[in-house]
Amino acid sequence: MKVAVIMGSTSDLSKVESAIGILKDYGVEVSVRCLSAHRAHEGLSSFIKETETDGTEVIIAAAGMAAALPGVIASQTILPVIGVPISGSNLEGMDALLSIVQMPSGIPVATVAINGSKNAAYLALQIMAISHQEIKDKLLAYRKEMEESAMKANEEVIAKYK
Repeated sequence: MKVAVIMGSTSDLSKVESAIGILKDYGVEVSVRCLSAHRAHEGLSSFIKETETDGTEVIIAAAGMAAALPGVIASQTILPVIGVPISGSNLEGMDALLSIVQMPSGIPVATVAINGSKNAAYLALQIMAISHQEIKDKLLAYRKEMEESAMKANEEVIAKYK
């Protein structure tokens, strides 16, 4: 069970660390790289080729501004690619969001919210849960915990305003 997390710049690391932690909590091996689509394209292509044979099942790609990284990755592999638009420019991540979500037909990139690396991790886990029962079981248990927490909060609100 393996996921690759690739960011375009080390400045994106703080925004993907939570995703790395979630994946590791589920027992997933994580390969983390900082490979710019514009400045390190040969290294990026080499790593993408590596993911094709090393057991990687999903790639999470985080990038800001022009955010070419997820699309460039998707153009070189048929592994599922999840794009995480990163804020930081004058447009606060909208530029990255639109860049990632507007992929040409045939080269899809799943896209989560701006700075949404946690959901990228959960989406990767859901994809992997198709063939890994232990991940599926943990996700179902987590969903149950979220439901119980939400219902407890509801009960507290009802009690407060009774």
